Amino acid sequence: MEWTGAKYADGPTAEVETWIDASPRRVWEIVTDVESMPQMSSELQSANWLDAAGPAVGSAFVGTNSHPALGEWSTTSYVVECDPERVFAWAVQDPDNPTATWRFTLRDRDGGTQLRQWVRMGPGRSGLSQAIDQMPDKEEKIVFVRMREFETAMTATVAAIKQRAESAGDR
Repeated sequence: MEWTGAKYADGPTAEVETWIDASPRRVWEIVTDVESMPQMSSELQSANWLDAAGPAVGSAFVGTNSHPALGEWSTTSYVVECDPERVFAWAVQDPDNPTATWRFTLRDRDGGTQLRQWVRMGPGRSGLSQAIDQMPDKEEKIVFVRMREFETAMTATVAAIKQRAESAGDR
């Protein structure tokens, strides 16, 4: 992974992918349904659109997360890319200086969908920045552990999306 030995300011990334035996249309319905995403995530506890627009560039949603070491927190995320059945991405807190940017990429492949989930940490300060401030000599380890957690969680999320999409009757 690109994040080995990375510092927060490096904007480390993690990425996972899977092939899903369902159409991009069906997978798109799932990845853009942010209110159902907590059912597929161990950290995300709830997510709600702030406006009726739903998945569209500029629309926003609030997500509440929980982590054993970091506690519970809520953030507002802004959709920064929305290309139906292809790309759905959001920036956390500030679209111009996000604490993280998340992206789902869908590609029609072999009668199904290649789904990729990607995250980039920073460049804006996050809760992790506070831990780094307290232990600057451990920054690379702190970033490594968090990126590893992201990778593990994302692997579970795309597996849950795959399961949901493949079990649906309207693939």
